[in-house]
Amino acid sequence: MTSDSTAEATSGALRRLLTASGAVFASAGVVLSAYAAHAAEIAARASLQSAALFALLHGVALAALSRHAARRTGLVALFMLALGTLLFSGTLVAAHAFGMPTRPAPFGGMLLILGWLLFAIDAMRR
Repeated sequence: MTSDSTAEATSGALRRLLTASGAVFASAGVVLSAYAAHAAEIAARASLQSAALFALLHGVALAALSRHAARRTGLVALFMLALGTLLFSGTLVAAHAFGMPTRPAPFGGMLLILGWLLFAIDAMRR
């Protein structure tokens, strides 16, 4: 296998992983939104709805955009979106479910912002 075909296989596997992650995030966003609306205590609803919104929107974005990321820069940007979503939404859910601190949430939000900006740069370079 040549280095070009190895790189293509790796990027194809990463694209599939990002697409699948996006679908899982979107699904989790729907479940989390329903939980927040119907079962969560009133005090927790706002943060759980934020977690659901970010998971759902970024999940859809990952699932849709991953097939269009042709270069490493685009794939890195989408990986940043996936990690940022996991950190942001996951931290809010973990705070509710396990009483964990929410300190990682802003880092997840910053990764989301940087990921979107990097994706924009990659799109302008096409």
